[in-house]
Parts: sequence; C-alpha cells; structure tokens
Amino acid sequence: MVYRFRVLLDSEAEEDVFRDIEMLKHHTLEDFHNSITQSFGFDGTEMASFYISDDDWNQGEEISLFDMSDASQPVRLMGETMLEEVVSKEKTKLIYVYDFFNLWTFLVELADIADVIDGTDYPNLMFVHGQLPDEVPEKQFETEDFNTDDDLDPEDYDELGFDENWN
Repeated sequence: MVYRFRVLLDSEAEEDVFRDIEMLKHHTLEDFHNSITQSFGFDGTEMASFYISDDDWNQGEEISLFDMSDASQPVRLMGETMLEEVVSKEKTKLIYVYDFFNLWTFLVELADIADVIDGTDYPNLMFVHGQLPDEVPEKQFETEDFNTDDDLDPEDYDELGFDENWN
C-alpha cells in the first residue's frame, strides 16, 4: 500500500508551504524523514523527531532520529519504526520537528491510502507548493488567562506550609 502525505510548514504566513509525498507502508520513519528533508531543501544533518498527534495537533509520543536518552528512558527510533505502525485511517496526524535549535515544525497528515502504481519509484514527491522562508517562522504560543484578582503578597507564602513537605 502507498501512504500519501501532506507535509505543511507550521507557519502563520499568508501562503502555505507544503509537499505531498508518497511512501510505502513498510518504509520507516527515517525514510520519511529523509524524503521530507530532501523535498524542503534541508541538508539532513540536524536532529529531528516525529511526534504522534491527535486530531487537535497535540504533541504525543516522540519517535527520534537518534537515541539521546539515558538507558532508563528508552526512546522509539525512526529507523526501527515503520509508517504502518504509527499512521492509519484512524490515526492520520504526526508532527515533524527538524533542527532542534531552530525548530522547523511541520504538520504531517495522511491524506490517502492507495494501491502501488507500477512503474512509480517510492518515495515519490508528488507536489511542491511554496518555498521555505529564509528564517524559521515565529510561533504564537497561547496561554491561559489566570485570574489576577487574587494578588498574593510574598509574605502570604509563609502560611502555605511548604517547609513541612520538604524531605
């Protein structure tokens, strides 16, 4: 089976920047990472991760290019994880982050599952729209409004009993 993805730069720009890429279901996430970096013109030398996402684009489990964790916290690796293990008709969204210093962030969505077309080489870059900006788009992080009517005086902290819970 062929998985058809749209890989969209997470940006507030007026014009979308995306690539449509076909991958075989047994390709690994590392194969997909390589296809994404090549299609957007990255050199592929920076650290990257995929994150399993829900329908609201909330970041879930990380699948990393390299294991940078300590032995007590094993990490799933792209080279050991096939696409069919993380996406399906029910689970269609991933977040892809390239270059952890600049945080190029992409929203990846499975658009279709189709039959293999004889004579087509996979991975297959189907469509290109827009060019990457010279700089990483700034992210707009939203925070909850906290009620500031209950201003606490620092002296009030003494009555909260923090010291009795310290080891």
